[in-house]
Amino acid sequence: GIVLNGSPLFTGNAGSGESEIRRYVLENDLLEAIIGLPTDMFYNTGISTYIWIVSNKKPKHRKGKVQLIDASAMWQKMRKSLGSKRKELSTAHIDEITRLFGNAKKATTGGTPISRIFKTTDFGYQTITVERPERDEGGNIVKETKGKRKGQPKIDTSLRDTEDVPLSEDVDEYFQREVLPHVPDAWIDHEKTKIGYEIPFNRHFYVFKPPRELDEIDTELKAVTDKILTMIGDLSK
Repeated sequence: GIVLNGSPLFTGNAGSGESEIRRYVLENDLLEAIIGLPTDMFYNTGISTYIWIVSNKKPKHRKGKVQLIDASAMWQKMRKSLGSKRKELSTAHIDEITRLFGNAKKATTGGTPISRIFKTTDFGYQTITVERPERDEGGNIVKETKGKRKGQPKIDTSLRDTEDVPLSEDVDEYFQREVLPHVPDAWIDHEKTKIGYEIPFNRHFYVFKPPRELDEIDTELKAVTDKILTMIGDLSK
């Protein structure tokens, strides 16, 4: 088990050193689980931390999979703080985390997910480079006059863009569906395609909470406004 901050989960674009480390770990199936801990768990920092469980001897039922466990709500307040350390795991919390890890299954608490199972490839993506042609004042496509791209559209680098396509999707199908309807003159420079990996931990445990009804908010605002007006009236007496 390795304790890390949140940066190693997502820092670095496809092809960067950070992404390549994640790629190596995931493509070689070395990661069993990541456990998200509460904040304020360490003496010199209050940031969120994560335990990476790595192994080169994964059991059969974990092959090709990664478990994410959200234990950020499992904590008790310390009787006396030690610097930034204000929270701790109780024996019951440790037992629950151990149980979730041992079961290696999807789990929820009151409808809120606390354990999820993913394929290692779910965290991978391809960054494709989308090119568009340069046009003259008349709107005509300018062609290259020399080099290996002679006769082909000249690239307008100011219009260059990138798209991240999940490894589970076909790049060309994604391009036809998501890009061409908006920029029909675009094409993919496949030589620039890079594979990246990131683990958006918090996104996988996000639960949408609908906003309160407008009438409820209006009633609350009116009560506050009436209270302020009363206070102002009392001051003027």
